[in-house]
Amino acid sequence: MLNRIVIVGGGTAGWMTASYIKAAFGDRIDVTLVESGNVGTVGVGEATFSDIRHFFEFLGLKEKDWMPACNATYKLAVRFENWREKGHYFYHPFEQMRSVNGFPLTDWWLQEGPTNRFDKDCFVMSSVIDAGLSPRRLDGSLIDQPFDEGADEMQGLTMSEHQGKTQFPYAYHFEAALLAKYLSRYAVERGVKHIVDDVQHVALDERGWISGVTTGEHGELTGDLFVDCTGFRGLLLNKALEEPFISYQDALPNDSAVALQVPMDMEQRGIRPCTTATAQDAGWIWTIPLMGRVGTGYVYARDYLAPEEAERTLREFVGPAAADVEANHIRMRIGRSRNSWVKNCVGIGLSSGFVEPLESTGIFFIHHAIEQLVKNFPGADWDPTHRDRYNDAIAHVMDGVREFLVLHYVAAKRNDTQYWRDAKKRALPDGLAERLEKWRTQLPDSETVYPYYHGLPPYSYMCILLGMGGIDLKPSPALRLADSGAAQREFDAIRDKGRRLTETLPKAYDYFASMR
Repeated sequence: MLNRIVIVGGGTAGWMTASYIKAAFGDRIDVTLVESGNVGTVGVGEATFSDIRHFFEFLGLKEKDWMPACNATYKLAVRFENWREKGHYFYHPFEQMRSVNGFPLTDWWLQEGPTNRFDKDCFVMSSVIDAGLSPRRLDGSLIDQPFDEGADEMQGLTMSEHQGKTQFPYAYHFEAALLAKYLSRYAVERGVKHIVDDVQHVALDERGWISGVTTGEHGELTGDLFVDCTGFRGLLLNKALEEPFISYQDALPNDSAVALQVPMDMEQRGIRPCTTATAQDAGWIWTIPLMGRVGTGYVYARDYLAPEEAERTLREFVGPAAADVEANHIRMRIGRSRNSWVKNCVGIGLSSGFVEPLESTGIFFIHHAIEQLVKNFPGADWDPTHRDRYNDAIAHVMDGVREFLVLHYVAAKRNDTQYWRDAKKRALPDGLAERLEKWRTQLPDSETVYPYYHGLPPYSYMCILLGMGGIDLKPSPALRLADSGAAQREFDAIRDKGRRLTETLPKAYDYFASMR
């Protein structure tokens, strides 16, 4: 019976894995996590998809249990600033796309939208975010959205099984190091063995499988399945097992980031409940509001910008509050391991793969990988079917996200620097050029986006195409013959609902202060 797991590496990936596996299998499996006391966390994974709520639900955790401990806030959207032109912004919100007479409301908007802001005309959340409000009232009740928060038939489904059935109206921002600390307590209380030590050697048996890892002070740790959470080093997967790495940098050249954790009076500043991605000359800057500080960083390509210039630009962007804050410079390995499950080793987190955090996919990749590992957990016979299904799922998710991120740069109207001009000339991932041609005449739907599950529904593609402004789009010809009255009433209803919510919902900061 396969019942001994050794997780090498802590951080968010390691402790999310340990806690989820313990929640799934309980005492029927033995879990050991060994992490170095000398390796810091990358710390860019502080924003999430809305699906992350299923992770906390699976662990039996409510928001009031973990959010205050992690300085967490709500994320209702990604706000893109200056991607079309300086001074312009739009939202990619967590909100189900409405349909009228069989056509998405965005199609009707292209035909005859009320204003030039598709996000405000088609989504309620845009008004809520602009006003800096919480999607929950002070009594904890949630605004009425077209989803069922806790329907019994939805419990226990994986993220891929949920897609298309629901759209929860928010995700989270949190401090990754604090979440790892919180989950370490959760996991250890449930029986996970925690060892703080350096792994000095990875031993392989005659088949080339991992037989154990040797630590500095605790000797050899043996197990049946080893999980590599050692970050970009890929200590087990890439180094010991020599699994090749497939780079995405031909399509996504950003390979570096410089990050700041800036203390701020968030009551005075206010919390805009979204992740902001502000385009710069050679990349973009993220802004993530937390309770007590703002996380920010410049993601850029070293072919276009030196690290020192990136740091200077970021400090100027933040202003005086950044003066005494230490900068964290990060080299990013963009792409994925050819296979994330090799022999008896599974890479989760950065050892498996990574793309720039433009759509907050880092935590999503970890969560998805853990779900797939539990779903495809091997038996004593190590039937390769489970491994192959896992590897296919991971590759599809990462390749699909790569395509979605490339779309941001191809579709962005901005072309005022060489970086942005070159973004329009790069080779596209297989299939994207053909899909783009289809989208010019008809907005994306489930039949024309990347065909495998990757966490991003068709409406996400619509938002990027409509917001970035660099690709000419046409409404469906059928709408010229259809009665637009129902669509106009839907636009009116969204505007009215947005107005009502901005008059009744609490400020985001006030809601989180009351939670504490």
